[in-house]
Amino acid sequence: MLKSLLIKNYAIIDSIEVEFESGLNILTGETGAGKSIIVDALGLLLGERASTDVVRKEAEKAVVEGILRVAGNRNARAVLEAHDIEWLDDLIIRREISAKGQNRCFLNDTPVTLSVLKTVGDFLVDLHGQHEHQSLLRTEIHLDLLDDFGGLAGLRSEYQGTFRRLSDLCAQLEELEERGEQLKEKKELFEFQLREINAMDPQPGEEESLQTEFTILENSEKLFEATSRLHEMLYDGEQAIHGQLVLARNQLEDLARIDKTFDDVMKECASAAAIVSEMTKFIQSYNSKIEFNPERLEQIRDRMGGLSMLKKKYGGSVDRILEHRDRISKEVALAENFDEEISRLKEAIDAARKVCSHAAQRLSSKRRELVSGLSASVEGELRKLGIANAKFDVSILNQSIERRDGNAGTSSAYVKLGKEQIAATARGIDIVEFLISTNLGEDPKPLAKIASGGEISRIMLALKTILAKSERLPLLIFDEIDVGVSGRIAQAVGKSLKNLSKFHQVISITHLPQIAGLADAHYVVEKRERKGRTAATLSKLSVDERVTEVAKLMSGAEVTDAGVKGAKELMGL
Repeated sequence: MLKSLLIKNYAIIDSIEVEFESGLNILTGETGAGKSIIVDALGLLLGERASTDVVRKEAEKAVVEGILRVAGNRNARAVLEAHDIEWLDDLIIRREISAKGQNRCFLNDTPVTLSVLKTVGDFLVDLHGQHEHQSLLRTEIHLDLLDDFGGLAGLRSEYQGTFRRLSDLCAQLEELEERGEQLKEKKELFEFQLREINAMDPQPGEEESLQTEFTILENSEKLFEATSRLHEMLYDGEQAIHGQLVLARNQLEDLARIDKTFDDVMKECASAAAIVSEMTKFIQSYNSKIEFNPERLEQIRDRMGGLSMLKKKYGGSVDRILEHRDRISKEVALAENFDEEISRLKEAIDAARKVCSHAAQRLSSKRRELVSGLSASVEGELRKLGIANAKFDVSILNQSIERRDGNAGTSSAYVKLGKEQIAATARGIDIVEFLISTNLGEDPKPLAKIASGGEISRIMLALKTILAKSERLPLLIFDEIDVGVSGRIAQAVGKSLKNLSKFHQVISITHLPQIAGLADAHYVVEKRERKGRTAATLSKLSVDERVTEVAKLMSGAEVTDAGVKGAKELMGL
């Protein structure tokens, strides 16, 4: 839902800021007042390309900013999260066009490319205007809309699970087949490397322990001499610290018998003597275990040299050596069992393909069952909208894969229908396109080739009415959907828009009172002169102002009592 729109320095717009309502929002105004300019500005928010010509004279840049309520829109959220853009329930889209040619796009104040903006826009707004942003004209979404119409989400999800399994196995086989020759070529090298590494048999954390032991052995004489001197200083010497502390403690005990204030000092001295005693025991024990072992020192030196050589060859650390050994061990094992692994994968693919083929056929059959119902519904809706001879059809085709030497390629992503091999994607095996004929006697043609803008808008309206609950169509904008219609048909178009607005926010530009009278919110676009320049304005109308505006649409600039009465009847007042 579009909550608010800000347009500054765009074409003849100086500054417009407006809040939209849920339901049916109607824009009216005289021809040339700037209604389509507002729709064009909305197109900028959806990723349409822009020229510096749109920047208002004497302005540095044009700015268009919209705040859209996007809570629950999973597709838009996925795009934002994929580009590390903060997700909030309200999405702020801003577009800036500089008079110097700079073009900047922002999503929640994060700069993005025009392509990212367009991708997000496709999930938020469906705009039918002079610059078409029409999702229903893109054949790639027809299949999705058909599935939405038939409620096939569960069946499609089931198929997708089987297709992912098949695709993963095919990818594994393809990768393995590509690696086959490489494995054979490198098998001898890997076996040599394994022998070299296994001969050393490096262990995790070994270097650190070897280095510690080497340092101790290399400094054994220094350690022995230093610990011997310490033992003498602390315990064995004539003026040893331990003996002096014992004497001091005894003296303090004598003083404490006379004056209790010496108790604490005496206890601290006794504690110090005990600490020195413990230190002495540790030093004496350490000294007795010092080893003078030149042979072990040389063994460690050789071992560290061997590890250093392996590190230079296989990654710079023992951990990297072990990782390399694990990897090439698997490669050697794979090379030795290559044919068996290929056979295992092919058997798994055959089994997965049977499951996927069954799911694909069920999904395709259900889609074909939907065609007559969808066609009848759309044709009925189009008759209400004044296209009496419309014929709507849905083309569903499959693409066969030619066999090569009796096989289409084991790792190809295809399914089997009987003896035929059919190309498959994550969406199934069907290529779906909507076809339509609006004139009696003509064969239906692709929807994208319809020439009449008025017919396109009404066809879109019919389709959207049928598919109204599809979350793929969150906000619908129609620019002059009423082209070429009047009277009863105009009333039908208005009712269709009103019904559609129960499910989605609708913004529509119209010249017809039958449509304007059904608005939940009504806005008028006007041209005004300000400081010698023309500027377009957009104002939201009160109920009384709406009555007057609808009356103008009915009877012209001069509002009559009859016009007011008719307007109120149209508005249900």
